[in-house]
Amino acid sequence: MNPKVDFYFNKTSKWQSAFKAFRTIILDCGLSEELKWGQPCYTFENRNIVLMHGFKEYCALLFFKGVLLKDAKKILIQQTENVQVARQVRFTNVSEIVKMEKTLKAYIYEAIEVERAGLTVKLKKTSQFSVPEEFQNKLDKNAALKKAFHALTPGRQRGYLFHFSQPKQSKTREARVEKYIPQILSGKGLNDE
Repeated sequence: MNPKVDFYFNKTSKWQSAFKAFRTIILDCGLSEELKWGQPCYTFENRNIVLMHGFKEYCALLFFKGVLLKDAKKILIQQTENVQVARQVRFTNVSEIVKMEKTLKAYIYEAIEVERAGLTVKLKKTSQFSVPEEFQNKLDKNAALKKAFHALTPGRQRGYLFHFSQPKQSKTREARVEKYIPQILSGKGLNDE
């Protein structure tokens, strides 16, 4: 256990008992505990294996290279169509986690073996992702925005494209684009400060 991560398990949360169950299972597999992206993240030889996080309707373990796991029990979920490599296992209560302890450990050990073997996934290039119409219109009308967007790293570009694509309504997509234009123009990614 990493004392720097303890606060996460001591704060009041809908998923507090689930997170504690995850922690016990994961640490029993010999992974190192760190705090990344504000979440408990578990690594093997400094490589990310699994991360826990909570949402409104469920909590989840996210396997960073989940797409490379065999998924014999068919429990891995692709969060959105744009997620290329990571996969989640979702839970709505702690008893589900306890029942699946052996399965979760098997998946964690398999994920460690994927890292040991150095397996990787060839990612789609940013140019292969669709650009939401609302954002494309802004790019077409604003040369500075277009230049600034293309100067961003591919990961930051994808982050914006995914974020802008998520809402179902055009009005919401347009509002998101407007909100982040200044950030793009200043060369920052979606979550940069």
